[in-house]
Amino acid sequence: MTGMTDHTDLILDGTKIAWHQDRIRAWERGERVAPITIDMSLTRACNFACHFCYAMLQENERQVIDKKVIFAFLEDCAEIGVKGISFVSDGESTISPVFVDAVKYGHELGLSMAVGTNGFVLNRRKLEEVLPALTYLRVNISAGERERYAEIMGVKEHWFDRVSQNIRDMAAIKQEQRLDVTIGMQMVLMPEYADQIMPLARLGKELRPDYLVIKHCSDDEDGTLGVDYAGYKDLYQTLRDAEALSDESYSVQVKWSKIEAEGTRSYQRCYGAPFMLQMSGSGLVAPCGMLFNERYKKFHIGNICEERFRDIFASDRYWEIMNYLASPAFNAQKMCGSLCLQHKVNEFLDDYQKDRFDLPDLPDTPPMHLNFI
Repeated sequence: MTGMTDHTDLILDGTKIAWHQDRIRAWERGERVAPITIDMSLTRACNFACHFCYAMLQENERQVIDKKVIFAFLEDCAEIGVKGISFVSDGESTISPVFVDAVKYGHELGLSMAVGTNGFVLNRRKLEEVLPALTYLRVNISAGERERYAEIMGVKEHWFDRVSQNIRDMAAIKQEQRLDVTIGMQMVLMPEYADQIMPLARLGKELRPDYLVIKHCSDDEDGTLGVDYAGYKDLYQTLRDAEALSDESYSVQVKWSKIEAEGTRSYQRCYGAPFMLQMSGSGLVAPCGMLFNERYKKFHIGNICEERFRDIFASDRYWEIMNYLASPAFNAQKMCGSLCLQHKVNEFLDDYQKDRFDLPDLPDTPPMHLNFI
């Protein structure tokens, strides 16, 4: 039913790449496949200072993505066959002056559009403009109590009240307009935030988004953020208690596979980047967010503020870097940070390349958010 979410079709811990077998087959044949999903930001700037933020590890030369740049980029994406654009990545896209126009224009071009945000500036007026054009809107909120929210998210306590009201408004607008958009909340969990798991799950039950997802915290290869991956084990029962608060229209889901992985990878090759590309809010095109920092310049492909994305995609450099990541010269276990965005796609493609399974016959009904793999 329009305006309702069937949580059985919502895959939050896994990958939907199996539903894109035409692109997997083309990749197998050595063809240059367009990304299915591009995860990007419209700016490197942010109005929060989250304790767990990976973006501080991603600094690179900043340029401004203006309306002309983003419109040309979205046109190129539609032209080459990109299916979904998620404004998440390494900045707070909602504070960009081009945010609303970019969401609406991408939707007009036939792209699936989504956003991850701290939710602070998304008042009812802005929400009424963008929600009809979005596949999902996810609010990053890693605490359920004002004081701890201020500590963890690096803001004033009363900001918690404003974000909570904005989430209420999201849920209300969705119901009033009977929209297909999925409204979510996300907790980036470090073991030291354990006291906020249940308060946040209860807050979600009050605010009525479609779901709350609780996920691990990524770290770089040097462990700069100091994530204690072994510490997650002590939280398993609390996480199960949080999931038990789910009801017919509110789902609490834990990303168990990544939490239980304790920061480790089963694979060495990175096959996922061509299917799920990441871009910085500086306009930088790189295979993934873990390679945005200037010290990884040898992996930097181009910048949409300087040249058209369709030309970057068609360049030899783009494919030299993608092929290097998939070669024996690259070892993701030693050369990458923990549990990247492409992790589940990499697991799937690595097992498939090693003939551990054939591409599956798919059910008639695809899962939700198909273009965000």
